[in-house]
Amino acid sequence: MKEQVVCKTTDIQPGEMMESFFGKQNVLICRTPDGKFYAFMNQCNHQGAPLHKGMICGATTEQSEPGEYHYCHKGEILRCPWHGREFDIKNEGRMLANPDKKLPSFNVRVEDEDVIVYK
Repeated sequence: MKEQVVCKTTDIQPGEMMESFFGKQNVLICRTPDGKFYAFMNQCNHQGAPLHKGMICGATTEQSEPGEYHYCHKGEILRCPWHGREFDIKNEGRMLANPDKKLPSFNVRVEDEDVIVYK
């Protein structure tokens, strides 16, 4: 099993992300508000945008009244910087608009203060 320390837990605050490397692969490490870590290929599957230049945000649910929207999943949605495609970090990096498509992901575990990516 290939594994590598990609950062320290203190390098990323909840709701933030950072670029790192797993071997020669450019990866994006995300930390959701609940403190969990996730790792994805740092490249949008649409046209290859560097996802670390995007943002972590939330999403809106269906409106219940005309003009009324509810914001949810704060800090759990990764938005591509080029075309705004959105991916659900906690749901295997699945695209919100098309859940059949998802970002390539990696396994992550935390040992002491090390964030470790492995295959």
